[in-house]
Amino acid sequence: MVYVKDFKWTRGMTVEELVTGLDSVGFQSVELAKASETIIKMKESGAKIFFTFTSNMVTSGLRGFFAQVIRLKMADVVVTTVGGIEEDIMKSFGEKFPIGEFTADDVELHEKGTNRIGNLYVTNKSYERFEDIIHDMLKKVYDKKKRWTVSELLMEIGSMLNDENSILYQASKNNVPIFCPAITDGAFGFHLYMFQQKYPDFILDVVKDFANILFSTSQDEMKGMISLGGGVSKHHAILACLINGGLDYAVYMTTSRESSGSMGSATTREAKSWGKIKDNSDVATVIGDVTITFPLAMIKALEELSKKGLVKND
Repeated sequence: MVYVKDFKWTRGMTVEELVTGLDSVGFQSVELAKASETIIKMKESGAKIFFTFTSNMVTSGLRGFFAQVIRLKMADVVVTTVGGIEEDIMKSFGEKFPIGEFTADDVELHEKGTNRIGNLYVTNKSYERFEDIIHDMLKKVYDKKKRWTVSELLMEIGSMLNDENSILYQASKNNVPIFCPAITDGAFGFHLYMFQQKYPDFILDVVKDFANILFSTSQDEMKGMISLGGGVSKHHAILACLINGGLDYAVYMTTSRESSGSMGSATTREAKSWGKIKDNSDVATVIGDVTITFPLAMIKALEELSKKGLVKND
């Protein structure tokens, strides 16, 4: 039996000490500490780690941390949504996203050509510059060959970038595939459509890419997943792992509540009913803002793994 312990600050407290101290406070702090320990176990066991996140997290300053996580070999397969691809490329070319207010006048923002994502702003000008950038990139990949899977395309685009804080750049440099099954669900998709009107023999094979993620692991391989948010990015990785025998480790972080019945709100307990997660797996479901919960859990894990020589010091 574990009992509640009083949490106290000490001078010079590290992130590792902070998160460790939360494991007996109660409520979501316990799940946060458990999530960190589960990430450590994934790495120690040699599990293949699937890392999934939604595009709004790339809009935020987590983008550079995600790139660092890939560089530190804490993600073997990445699944995300197309907005994250777009904004990673935008930021690689110097776009800056202002921090505004959740309570901003949205009609006024629209009149100024500014789009709001929570309390973050992305201007229409950023999308206009993205159009020129992506067209040139697509022309270069088209000149190489005419048929690509999405993950191949993203690997190639990553090789064209020169930004250590870019997710695509680090994935390409470290040979980590990025899957984006809903590649058409955004500005990128529209530009793919327009490019194909000019070059009808340009093909993106989404079905072949589904085979690629299925064959990225196997029944015999240990599998872990760190899933931030929900939607297609979470489900696509889960489906690949389900078909290959289920996950041995899983960390879900979300703001959604289980009562909604959505993919984002689905807990690790619910996943066991589908066989997505094995019965005896180490799991944690953390309810809270990922911009807070993920850095805490992952940094604590990195500090411990670094001491054990399982990740290189940054």
